[in-house]
Amino acid sequence: MTYSIVARCQETGNLGVAVQSHWFASGIVCWAKSGVGAVATQAMTMIDHGPLGLDQMEQGKSAKDALEYRMSLDDSPEIRQVAMVDSSGQVAIHTGGKTIPEAGHIAGDGVACQANMMWSASVWKSMHDRFVKSSGDLAQRMLESLKAAQEEGGDIRGMQSSRILVVNSEPSNRPWKDVLVDVRVDDHPQPLLEIERLLDLHNAYANLESRNYDESVRVEIPEIAFWTSVDLARRGLEEKARRLSKIALEDDAGWEELLIRCSNSGLAGITGETVRILLGSSQDGS
Repeated sequence: MTYSIVARCQETGNLGVAVQSHWFASGIVCWAKSGVGAVATQAMTMIDHGPLGLDQMEQGKSAKDALEYRMSLDDSPEIRQVAMVDSSGQVAIHTGGKTIPEAGHIAGDGVACQANMMWSASVWKSMHDRFVKSSGDLAQRMLESLKAAQEEGGDIRGMQSSRILVVNSEPSNRPWKDVLVDVRVDDHPQPLLEIERLLDLHNAYANLESRNYDESVRVEIPEIAFWTSVDLARRGLEEKARRLSKIALEDDAGWEELLIRCSNSGLAGITGETVRILLGSSQDGS
């Protein structure tokens, strides 16, 4: 009742899984762990195959061996569809003989695409081909793959939910940093459009955190405009800082109050000089 993709980025080694389904909160089928692998478990879903499949790969099993082991423990493999990719990029897929047609899968180099209850048997190949031909980071390429599935007709029931999950190639001693992307839409008439919007926002905030400012920074977002202006003020770029702060200040009066409170408390690097720079245009009448 779902189409999904699991993949490993050849350039970075990052691991990811993405899904769309006409089922509430279908993101539960997505599982991934940094330095280990990614799993999609769907059709008449047995969620166990996700976390326990990762456990098997973390213990050293390949995707193929982990999948075979999990299927050996399943009383009804004929109604399951499960795909795995391990940290080396090996993929393994199972589509049970009693999954609802159209159902099938395709495996490529570090990528597996699978679907069931589709309008067309062309869905999974179109997903694979779009992924291979697309550019951008792993999350963006998986999104393109999901779009390709929908262009071929997608789920016979329509759309409802989606998720994109990407983890780092290597685990760190701060596991909360190992999840690079996790955007999900649990209920929406156009989940792919909504998840694309959320992915765009995710990237904008990720750039903010890394201070990777350039002309593509989403300064029309008040939160991003505000904190970018604070940084620019700190760097002495007063005119540009004031221009960006105006976006936030005109959006809500709370931003000026936040600026003053932070200055009074010495927080977030905001000082009296920051306040002078960012509020200067409104104070001096210019």
